[in-house]
Amino acid sequence: MSRFAPVLIIALLLYTCGTDEDDTVSTDAMVTLNFTHNWDGETVTDADFSTIKFANANGEMLSIERLRYLVSDIRFSNSNNEFLTFDIHQLIDLSIENSLSLTLPEAVLKGNYTNVSFNFGFDNEDNAENYVDLNLASFNVPDMLGGGYHYMQFDGKFLNSNSEEQGFNYHAIRAVDNPGMNPTFPQDTFFTVNLGAISLTDDASLTVEMNIAEWFKSPNTWDLNSLNTVLMPNSSAQIVISENGRNVFSLGTVTQ
Repeated sequence: MSRFAPVLIIALLLYTCGTDEDDTVSTDAMVTLNFTHNWDGETVTDADFSTIKFANANGEMLSIERLRYLVSDIRFSNSNNEFLTFDIHQLIDLSIENSLSLTLPEAVLKGNYTNVSFNFGFDNEDNAENYVDLNLASFNVPDMLGGGYHYMQFDGKFLNSNSEEQGFNYHAIRAVDNPGMNPTFPQDTFFTVNLGAISLTDDASLTVEMNIAEWFKSPNTWDLNSLNTVLMPNSSAQIVISENGRNVFSLGTVTQ
């Protein structure tokens, strides 16, 4: 399936309409996801880049120089485990304002949903496809590391144990072993972000909040002095990044 234009995949019908006079005809709502970023509650934008001002859970002071990450497969589920999936992706880049909002390409039926979710990164099937937009953004992963695409590029500087500035590249990809001609994949490191229940009554804007500090915090305290660069071929590091990422996102304000 071509992925260059958003395609709505209806996995199962969420609602059926009968002929009973008492039936209420559902109407549609357009939904936009707005991605915001904070450091333990302090708003972060690209205006905060390149200044060492953030303290991580290990006590290291750091700056953010670049932060961009991939989201895909937006899903709405109901109480009958019926769902619809928007088979789309977006590269969120804090330095590109119009990338921070994602309006779904088709309307969603108004009603109660038990969960709204998306994938951080690509699942393995999606990761094997070719995407012109991501190629142009140089978001590719080298073939020797399994190919496909990054899930996240998070770059900055930190004050190391000698109080010297040192760079870090906190990059997330599919965990890989045996880099080279025949890489192997010990564990999936993409994950599903569950935002929780929502009742759609009208066109809606959903705020998706990323607490950047959580990448270094829970359940694994990250030590930048030990793990700062060359993380992509380190499958153990990729698994830790994936584990920490599950605490990063949450649903904020819903406006309708």
